[in-house]
Amino acid sequence: MTFLARIRLVTFVLILLSIVAAPVCAQKLGPDGAPNPDASVTNQGELLKQVPRIEGRIDIPDVKATVLIQPAGRTWDYFHEVLLHWGGAIVIVGMVALLALAYLIIGRIRIAAGRSGQTIVRFKAFERFSHWLTAVSFVTLGLTGLNITFGKILLLPLVGPETFTDISQIAKYLHNFTSFAFVAGLVLISVIFFRDNLLAKVDVEWIKQGGGFIKSKHAPAGRFNLGEKMVYWLSVAAGISVSATGFLLLFPFYGTDIADMQLAQVAHAVIAMLFIALILAHIYIGTLGMEGAFEAMGTGEVDLNWAREHHDRWLAEQLEGEGRQPSGTPAE
Repeated sequence: MTFLARIRLVTFVLILLSIVAAPVCAQKLGPDGAPNPDASVTNQGELLKQVPRIEGRIDIPDVKATVLIQPAGRTWDYFHEVLLHWGGAIVIVGMVALLALAYLIIGRIRIAAGRSGQTIVRFKAFERFSHWLTAVSFVTLGLTGLNITFGKILLLPLVGPETFTDISQIAKYLHNFTSFAFVAGLVLISVIFFRDNLLAKVDVEWIKQGGGFIKSKHAPAGRFNLGEKMVYWLSVAAGISVSATGFLLLFPFYGTDIADMQLAQVAHAVIAMLFIALILAHIYIGTLGMEGAFEAMGTGEVDLNWAREHHDRWLAEQLEGEGRQPSGTPAE
């Protein structure tokens, strides 16, 4: 071998050794002096700072499956498993406790003049149908929705995994399909009672007189007082909101991505909890809280004295339209 050939061979060997030894020399050492195999690897925290989520490569058409890690998913999971449990319990249990306290302090609001023995039609058959369609579907949605949130905590330990699975599966189907009946009822009551729930001058006077809760003062009102109007408008707003977010969850990924679905679920759950608390107060006033109130939606008729004490302006208009005397004859 010539001298020139030997130089070329030595040069080739040195280059080859430098290529092989470079990663080893570049490898960082751990605190104990031993090589650290993870030193040259970018950690998860650094990756999540660079991009909102970590994606991979897939062979199937569903691009959502490329998402391997999404930090927002951890935030959503913490909301669903921790914050929603505590927040929902505080809102609902707090409302029940508040209503119980009101019943203990104020008691049931009685008809001050007693029953007259005469009645007047307050709600027609179709109005009551629309109300009960919305009410029954809402209660079904509320109970099945609460099972989604609290079922694993409250119901699962009582009935066991198999029974809880069957109950939850049935509840989920009920929740999905009952939503259509709720939306239909919501549209009906929104249209039917819209005009009667517009603000009027008498609502200001109703506030000045304490809304009927001050026994020494009479609070005038039309067909609906300001409190009932607030329940109406809040119910319509909440109903539209839970319906919109609910349909996004019922038909997922139609124009939405994973982040949108998570946001829709959070909004749906929060509004639903507040909606349930509102309707609990509405149910209380219509049953235990006020004598004669349930009859309005139960039979469609109310006692004249009840109407005179709670909706005198409306009563006067109805009696005038029917050609009846504005003063009822007390029952013997």
